[in-house]
Amino acid sequence: MSKYSPIALARNTWRTLTSMGTALVLLFLLALAAIPGALLPQRSLNEAKVAQYMAEHPTLGPWLERLQAFDVFSSFWFTAIYALLFISLVGCLTPRMIEHVRSMRAVPVAAPRNFSRLPKHHSTEVAGEPQALATAITGRLRGWRTAARESGGTTGAAPAAASSVEISAEKGYLREFGNIVFHFSLLGLLVAVAAGKLFGYEGNVIVVADGGPGFCSASPAAFDSFRAGNTVDGTSLHPICLRVNDFQADYLPSGQATSFAADVEYQAGADLSSNTWRPYRLEVNHPLRIGGDRIYLQGHGYAPTFTVTFPDGQIRTQTLQWRPDDQITMLSSGAMRFDPPAGTYPDADKRRENQIAIQGLFAPTEQLHGTLLSSSFPAPNDPAVAIDIYKGDSGLDTGRPQSLFTLDPRLIEQGRLTKKARVNLGVGESTRLDDGTTVRFDGAVPFINVQVSHDPAQIWVLVFALTMMAGLLVSLVVRRRRIWIRIATAGPGSVSVELGGLARTDNSGWGDEFERLTERLLAGFGEARREEREMKRTSADRA
Repeated sequence: MSKYSPIALARNTWRTLTSMGTALVLLFLLALAAIPGALLPQRSLNEAKVAQYMAEHPTLGPWLERLQAFDVFSSFWFTAIYALLFISLVGCLTPRMIEHVRSMRAVPVAAPRNFSRLPKHHSTEVAGEPQALATAITGRLRGWRTAARESGGTTGAAPAAASSVEISAEKGYLREFGNIVFHFSLLGLLVAVAAGKLFGYEGNVIVVADGGPGFCSASPAAFDSFRAGNTVDGTSLHPICLRVNDFQADYLPSGQATSFAADVEYQAGADLSSNTWRPYRLEVNHPLRIGGDRIYLQGHGYAPTFTVTFPDGQIRTQTLQWRPDDQITMLSSGAMRFDPPAGTYPDADKRRENQIAIQGLFAPTEQLHGTLLSSSFPAPNDPAVAIDIYKGDSGLDTGRPQSLFTLDPRLIEQGRLTKKARVNLGVGESTRLDDGTTVRFDGAVPFINVQVSHDPAQIWVLVFALTMMAGLLVSLVVRRRRIWIRIATAGPGSVSVELGGLARTDNSGWGDEFERLTERLLAGFGEARREEREMKRTSADRA
């Protein structure tokens, strides 16, 4: 068959793919392919960051988008490397496992003819009989797999009477077993991670503290952002309800945060039907674990509260999170939109023309440079806002999605929103518009950003990670060794003993180990040999 035939080409391709060298190259490529996912913003984590990067890099951004650099871990090229690594490991490890099972069942190989060619060898003469000495030495080889062969070639656990006996012994089978466990655990880890991506989901949501409405994870609509696995359609989410009672943060005098913690209450499972709330202190890196779900505390900020009193005396109050622009001082920006209450303006067009919109900055600790507001500390020691107040069509009735943190600039450019005031307000302060509408700043409450992560394979990820480390440890600690012992009659009442040793893996320390092993196997027999020689010498002197 020609080496260029389709069958030969397929066979050679399969052999190359399932070689250990190819598996190592693919593992390196997988690590290399993950680097863009760490350096570039990912759409699954923060779509706003991706949009910002695209706006800041109008030339490079579209090319990265075509290469799926903003969706690295779901890109076709990352998936291809992942799948090829999986196939390579399966094809590489399966034959090795079969070969190892065969070697575990095999009898240690027979002794070579010339021991002096082995890296380690020793020869001596001792008093005794071959079969008795072989039985004693075999008993001292505990932990070694042994096989005894008579001079005629018969193999058995206990040698019979013979003039020459060979003992083969080997240990360190666990080294290869640990190596295989490590690689199969790596394979299992890849499968578990892939299963978690297929059947898991992650959702991020902002929850306002101090009497905020909380949230329940029964639907993807409850989250601010939601990333589902390929098999998750959002109809069978694990329902969890959460509300935040309080949030505490500790800061250094420089404003750097040292710790975050939120006192929360949650419901899950039977608690939902019995309306039972369970307390929990949610901290960074200490998630709330409920079954296969984990709830992480990822960030925090402030939600200002404004009250708008319309000319007829009706009131609208709204508390909404604003985006922290400075993580040190927590200076935040945001926007709010207020629709007049029913009855204030009977005509729908008139009502739309009298909507109130607010946009500006919030400072937890007020610091003024003239009339320019900034924040000097992230704790809410002296809250204040600097806001622009608009009147007109804020876009609430258009049905078009708008940014949570900024007003639609097109409405301002078209004159549909008109700026009526620009003021700085402290807690409890208000301003009055020309038509009698008043806007009051009532203060701010903290909010937390939580991530709900559902991964049904997380236990298996832990199991395979532990077994992978255990297999690696065994393969590094255990050493493969072989020794052979040949016992033959040397004369009346004495035998010659030859020992040879071979390190099948790491040769480090094998010399000292072989010497200690030789001393232990021949302990007691050397003294008998010296007594025998003394008796022969005495008999010769007398003659």
